[in-house]
Amino acid sequence: MSLPPLPDDAVVLGADASSWREALGLVGAALVRSGAATPPYTDAMVELVEEHGPYIVISPGLAFAHARPGPAVLRDGLAVVTLRGPVSFGHPHNDPVSVVLGLAVAEVGTHLESIGAIANTFNDDTVTGRLAAATSADEVRTILGAPA
Repeated sequence: MSLPPLPDDAVVLGADASSWREALGLVGAALVRSGAATPPYTDAMVELVEEHGPYIVISPGLAFAHARPGPAVLRDGLAVVTLRGPVSFGHPHNDPVSVVLGLAVAEVGTHLESIGAIANTFNDDTVTGRLAAATSADEVRTILGAPA
């Protein structure tokens, strides 16, 4: 399975966030701008971290935010936010976070496939640093192998 679309309006580079909640708000807003989700999807991503802890911080410097498919997802979509100053999510080993991915998937069946495709991308441990240094949406798409 390939990655969901990553349009220009779903890429935010060099953003400022003072907390993990603000960082998730930025990636959620990018998913909303791109037409992949509605604002309640952002709330669902935050609620999952509040409930389960910083499990979304999957490797040093990288948070992979997502929530379950549901009515707040309009279509499959991906968003990427890089942070000018990294923020702590409370993860014991992988904080602070400088790159936040957001994933919205409409169907349960493709939800796990999309998560797997993204996880495979980060088998290369240089990807997070390259994303953090990216200067354009095209560069981010190239690094991730994502369509526009």
